[in-house]
Formats: sequence, structure tokens, C-alpha cells
Amino acid sequence: MTVSDRASRGEYEDRGGPAIEDYLNEVLDCDWTPVARIVSDDVQGIESALIELCDQEHCSLVVTTGGTGPAKRDVTPEATEAICEKMMPGFGELMRKVSLDHVPTAILSRQTAGIRGRSLIVNLPGKPSAIAECLDAVFPAIPYCVDLIEGPRIETKSDRLVAFRPKGK
Repeated sequence: MTVSDRASRGEYEDRGGPAIEDYLNEVLDCDWTPVARIVSDDVQGIESALIELCDQEHCSLVVTTGGTGPAKRDVTPEATEAICEKMMPGFGELMRKVSLDHVPTAILSRQTAGIRGRSLIVNLPGKPSAIAECLDAVFPAIPYCVDLIEGPRIETKSDRLVAFRPKGK
């Protein structure tokens, strides 16, 4: 899901959503169906789209891009927190740590993750080049997290990315 005023109005080409889809095609070794959304930077619209993706589309993994900075219109983390039962702050901590290796302004980003029912929501920065960097850092934990919330089993291409699962899982 891309969060962008300009992309939602058609003034700007969405590059974040396609970058997420490309990444998932590269690392996943299981059946999956992308469900793309582009929404503007407003809390209610983001919340509605997240609820739809989790509760109606039954997406076990919802990856957002955009709206994680300090600007007034950057409200993706607030919308995510409002609709989640549990927050998973370790995802954001690790993504910021990895991003700091590439750009000193990564400390301004407010990436986070949370759980809604059987869905894991991960908020990524809006810069397309940061998408793979951040996902490479956290994706090894995503399949096991989805297992723990009773979502479908996610398999990865082991030559590209090895998912962590405890032995016997």
C-alpha cells in the first residue's frame, strides 16, 4: 500500500508499491496474490485501507510505503497503531538501524509494524531504494511472525533470503 497525496491524485507515478511487489516476487517461494492500494496521507483513509486489507482481503502481510517521516502529513504510523491490537517496535528499530548505514536522516523515519488479527502490517519509508534495504533486514522474521499469528505459511527462496523458524517449525 502506497501512502502519498500526489500518487493518489495521479500527479506522481507510484514507484513504492511496484518496488514492494518486485521485492516479494524476488524472495517468496509460495503462492501469493498482490493486493495494491494507493491512498492519500490522511489518518482515516489509511486506517480504512488497512482495515480492508486485513479484515476483508485477509492479507497476512500488509506492507506500506510512505508517510513515516516527521512532516505534518506523515501519519502512517499513527493510523497503523490506531487499528492494531499489538505493536511490534523491533521492526522499526531494525529498519532505522539498517537505513542509518545509507543515510544520516534515517533517524527521522518512524517505521513501525503491528498486528491486526491474523495480519502483520509493516510500515516502510517512502523512498523506493529504501524498500529492499529495510525488507532485507526484517523479512527473515516475517514468516515466523505470520506463523505465530496463525496466518498462512510463508516460504522464501533460500538462495535469496532465509527465513528464521525455530527447529521443528
